[in-house]
Amino acid sequence: MFERITSPANPKVKNLIKLGKGRGKDRKENFIIEGTKEIEMALEAGVEIHSAFYCPEVCDDQEILDLIDRINPGRVFEIPESIYRKVAYRDSTGGLLLVARSEYVNLSDIKLANSPLVLILESVEKPGNLGAILRTADAANIDLVILCDPLTDLFNPNIIRSSIGCIFTVPIVVCSSDAAISWLRENKISIFATDLATEIYYHQHDFTGASAIVMGTEHSGISELWLRECDQKIKIPMRGKIDSLNVSTATAILVFEAARQRGFSN
Repeated sequence: MFERITSPANPKVKNLIKLGKGRGKDRKENFIIEGTKEIEMALEAGVEIHSAFYCPEVCDDQEILDLIDRINPGRVFEIPESIYRKVAYRDSTGGLLLVARSEYVNLSDIKLANSPLVLILESVEKPGNLGAILRTADAANIDLVILCDPLTDLFNPNIIRSSIGCIFTVPIVVCSSDAAISWLRENKISIFATDLATEIYYHQHDFTGASAIVMGTEHSGISELWLRECDQKIKIPMRGKIDSLNVSTATAILVFEAARQRGFSN
């Protein structure tokens, strides 16, 4: 039914292995998706699929077969288990790998809702944290996530895995902090920056208007630029010995407070 590739020296397989290891000349143009839920999310979002690699020896799930039926058969290639194991990032991904086009959205492409809720993530470094935050952004129906000066590739396989495909369900823009601040000002969106030094708690503020919540890294927090440009500094009350939370946990607390104030209507 599908073209079968048996040699690891095949150019398609060699390129697939390079992509999986973060190498190859088209690494910035293509990326790998694996995992049933992640692939389903990508297909529902209309992500452009370059090619698909299917291993019948590994696949024993009707759900995977149903996903394959949704892909142009001319882009599906059958591979043996020996090749699949060399390429798969994880052991339990169902026997299907997709190579998809990397598509980046610009701020000028964004169509804002009334009173949007925007999440700003400055200099994100850990893929697992970013993936977890994207799950929160999806769950809270955030209008936009802006990654400012990120220290990790947006299409890192760990981000796709830890977000369980929510990287495909939330509008995401990658840009500089300066560009993000200018865009927020132009669109009259209030900026709330998390800062341990302030005495103002997050729940004391009104997030029902157009709002942007800025989160920094666990190591160094938010930069002086965002602290200087923000409209209000806020913090989460800490009642124990520790003075901070994991960034994904802190983000969830703030985002869902904003969603609560909005009546979960957006």
